Amino acid sequence: MAEVRAVVFDCDGVLTDNGSSWQNIHDYFGTENLETLERFLNGEITDDEFMADDIRLWTAVQPRIHRDDIMRCYSGISLMEGARDVVEELSSRGIFVAIVSAGVDVFVGAIANMLSVDDWAANGFDWDDDGWLRGPAPTRVNSHDKGVMVEKLSRIKGIDPSGIVSVGDSSTDLSMMIPGSHFIGFNPARQRARDAFEQADTPLVDSKDLRDIWEHIFEGESFPHSSEGN
Repeated sequence: MAEVRAVVFDCDGVLTDNGSSWQNIHDYFGTENLETLERFLNGEITDDEFMADDIRLWTAVQPRIHRDDIMRCYSGISLMEGARDVVEELSSRGIFVAIVSAGVDVFVGAIANMLSVDDWAANGFDWDDDGWLRGPAPTRVNSHDKGVMVEKLSRIKGIDPSGIVSVGDSSTDLSMMIPGSHFIGFNPARQRARDAFEQADTPLVDSKDLRDIWEHIFEGESFPHSSEGN
């Protein structure tokens, strides 16, 4: 592998120990969208349509939703074990760290700030001036084409794709692997993801400790140290 200059992480299930920041909102309101999720994963509906349908379900339970309500959905969610260690060590080596997530921006932004990453992008909501939900914001990260953001990073920062490693837990995260770059499958969210990683012949880390990706980034090097907790 060429010298690593940037590592791009998905957020949900990779940097954080939760399945989906969208599902966390469903759990809060007692709704579910399994049928729509399957259609979305199959590429039958767009991110915009998926988000709009989610909001329709939530507002059927609570017609007026405030930003604070959404933030409460994430109470108790912790960082993935080793996440802070990995980001700090990458940063100490001068490696650009970014998050490209189709998750909820208010959550992903909080994680990005907590970990002091260099840049991040996610999807989210349109709020009025008082913080009340008006609807979905236009999609920033296309779940099935996250590579657009990685290509943008490569272009703006002048980083050759061979020096970029992406890390994700779902089949759609494979779209971050732009030509010439590298990908690590971590903690697969579904059998669909496991099958996709194996078919793509990418490294697969079956773990809930993010430090276990290290040897795949740095050619067999063990993680250099281990802090207490996250």
